Amino acid sequence: MTRPVPLTRALLSVSDKTGLVDFARALAARGVELLSTGGTAKTLREAGLSVRDVSEVTGFPEMMDGRVKTLHPKVHGGLLALRDNTEHLTAMETHGIEVIDLLVVNLYPFEATVAKGGDYDDCIENIDIGGPAMIRAASKNHAFVATVVDVEDYAAVLAELDANDGKTTLAFRQRLAQIAYARTAAYDAAVSTWMAQAIGENAPRRRAFAGTLAQTLRYGENPHQSAAFYLDGSARPGVATAKQHQGKELSYNNINDTDAAFELVAEFPTDAPACAIIKHANPCGVATGKTMLEAYTRAFDCDRTSAFGGIIALNQTLDAATAEEICKIFTEVVIAPEASDEAKAIFAAKKNLRLLTTGALPDPKAAITSFRQVAGGFLVQGKDNGAISMDDLKVVTKRAPSEQELKDLLFAWKVAKHVKSNAIIYVKDGATVGVGAGQMSRVDSTRIAARKAEDMAEVMGLSGPLTKGSVVASDAFFPFADGLITAAEAGATAIIQPGGSMRDQDVIDAANERGLAMVFTGMRHFRH
Repeated sequence: MTRPVPLTRALLSVSDKTGLVDFARALAARGVELLSTGGTAKTLREAGLSVRDVSEVTGFPEMMDGRVKTLHPKVHGGLLALRDNTEHLTAMETHGIEVIDLLVVNLYPFEATVAKGGDYDDCIENIDIGGPAMIRAASKNHAFVATVVDVEDYAAVLAELDANDGKTTLAFRQRLAQIAYARTAAYDAAVSTWMAQAIGENAPRRRAFAGTLAQTLRYGENPHQSAAFYLDGSARPGVATAKQHQGKELSYNNINDTDAAFELVAEFPTDAPACAIIKHANPCGVATGKTMLEAYTRAFDCDRTSAFGGIIALNQTLDAATAEEICKIFTEVVIAPEASDEAKAIFAAKKNLRLLTTGALPDPKAAITSFRQVAGGFLVQGKDNGAISMDDLKVVTKRAPSEQELKDLLFAWKVAKHVKSNAIIYVKDGATVGVGAGQMSRVDSTRIAARKAEDMAEVMGLSGPLTKGSVVASDAFFPFADGLITAAEAGATAIIQPGGSMRDQDVIDAANERGLAMVFTGMRHFRH
């Protein structure tokens, strides 16, 4: 059936009552009969609208604390009946079933209950049964029935009725059906994911992921690729929950890099200012300081060239002094928990610079599931939330690290977690001074990071590179001694690495020969 269908009767049963009364009043004004349940019916009556209870239609009262109210042939028959099928029409007449032309349902707030930390029983009670059943029935019968599951579609329904003399077109009902099926799929995905976690099932037989469209992006990594940004409904502070104060729309690469930057800077406690500058998802400078300005300046001095057009993340409030310094170069995005009014005013002159505030930092130790698509499937793993303390370090050389070296080693280790493998990070006095990322050979990463430090020393007019007297972190073990030797030649005095190579002793011997201190973590941080 392709001709428009008159809208004569609507069933409304919603958890989120935003805009409900105005929408129902507009339907009633167009002559639509309103059916409803429980709290929805009560809300409509209190607004002065005439409503028939579903229990009146079915002949059964709501029961079992509302668990059973719409699971009835007179409801599902009204939704599923084919209006051009004689047998269906005869059955409707025989059993007193009335057609339902519009279903308006939004589901019990299961996702919100989980997000606020509801206990097991509370989450179970917020699993909707009748709602998804009706949505699926009405959506299957979209040849005749319109299904609305989102408040934002209320206006579209009214506009459709106005444009078609109180009727809905097939194309419109098809679009609504697609939205409805995506909603029930996302809902079931949320329930199954929560239940797997609740019962400790790390690798369930079937895994589902879902999201809600936040924005359609201009393009993906490259202009010929389409892209969109979806939200998973979690409350983790970051680019998905941030408020954008100014600047043009975020791009695919902006979102990816901003997430990388903010997750990295969150590794550092807020009792000291920290700054991370990201380019192409890798840090080109990370530092702490007595002030945010100092932290930013020290991070910038690690690799001033790569910082151009980068993403800056701060772990404390962006202040005016730091904003003024940032404005001296082109920056794509700045993200911070908060920003002062003075800083916002300074950034206002940079129309293309995006400023995001999140209100908080993400917890780097939180258990999160991440996934990545591969041909024919996807890989699922827990987010790398591994962390170590000084008590976890095993000194394997004759010389133990000094107190300052230990501080820098732990700093470097936090950064290594966020650098693409093979990762080598030189750190001195709480700031990166050389970063080598994403190389096929670990020794090449070691050389590249040292060379960057040499280049920066020349730019800054220093007598020598800041790798002299630095420490080095390696995200995985040194397979041979050559990487350690290269780091020593660059001036490093201490090394932190996981250990575990068949040639660990060769590497330890090389460190001892050069007077280096080295500690093993027993944990690696591969990042592909």
